[in-house]
Amino acid sequence: MNNTLTETSFQFPQQKNVYKGKVREVYELDNDKVVMIATDRLSAFDVVMPKGIPYKGQILNQIATKMMNDTKDIVPNWLEATPDPNVAVGQMCETFKVEMVIRGYLAGHAAREYKAGKRELCGVALAEGLKENDKLPQPIITPATKAEQGDHDEDISREDILKRNIVSAEDYEQLEKYTYALFQRGSEIAASRGLILVDTKYEFGKTKEGKIVLIDEIHTPDSSRYFYAEGYEERQEKGEKQKQLSKEFVRQWLIENNFQGLEGQTLPEMSDEYITSVSDRYIELYENITGEKFVKADISNIKERIENNILDYISN
Repeated sequence: MNNTLTETSFQFPQQKNVYKGKVREVYELDNDKVVMIATDRLSAFDVVMPKGIPYKGQILNQIATKMMNDTKDIVPNWLEATPDPNVAVGQMCETFKVEMVIRGYLAGHAAREYKAGKRELCGVALAEGLKENDKLPQPIITPATKAEQGDHDEDISREDILKRNIVSAEDYEQLEKYTYALFQRGSEIAASRGLILVDTKYEFGKTKEGKIVLIDEIHTPDSSRYFYAEGYEERQEKGEKQKQLSKEFVRQWLIENNFQGLEGQTLPEMSDEYITSVSDRYIELYENITGEKFVKADISNIKERIENNILDYISN
């Protein structure tokens, strides 16, 4: 388990700033370029697990890259190059301080809130009589404020976003349009692979020219939840759990081990055997979501590989 990328401390030419998120590390360069490195860190309930997951960063970066390319005809994005399996390079953007979460089904956080008796989520009314994992009458947008490192993201309504001037009314309208369009395309891609895109989140930024673009990751198992389409209806009718492709299996394991990121709770120990099983599950996710065989990159010296590939890209 030593060959995982859990942190970086690179010094690139013209580097001016570094931001370290829960999973990604972002290096800002003088030429308005951003180098984003997907690490093997695993985050759940807004807490970073102490051990990395082999190949997870490569998997997330390559899914996001493929999905960016598959949606760039409907929504512009920040991506310019991928000089390494774990690395994406793109335009510097001013990030909108909201995550655009969109849900087609009552699952995950929404289902937990519904089960607790709430019938409104982020200002959106939910009908009575829904069961966990039921399809919603139409997709709903339930935004979240972007957390600073270590803090929990918080649900927020459209009305509060506009009232607090977190996003202008004009920009928010565009974010909504892009979110619905991306979810529609993502749902079509998923359906072509025997999957259901249940819910996901998108992040957007604005270039210095004032153009709104999609940034960060898209349609990955860390940002999205997928169900297998085959047997979905039958499982719902029987009240059985859905067979799914997402990080939810990690959250469920943590819940079973009495951890939900709450004060006073202790992270359960992740054995090497469990970490290997999580890595295998992420590879399964990759192959199902993309329809392609996963090719493991050389991780014998992962930091050196990444640094050399980025330096080669920058110098050309």
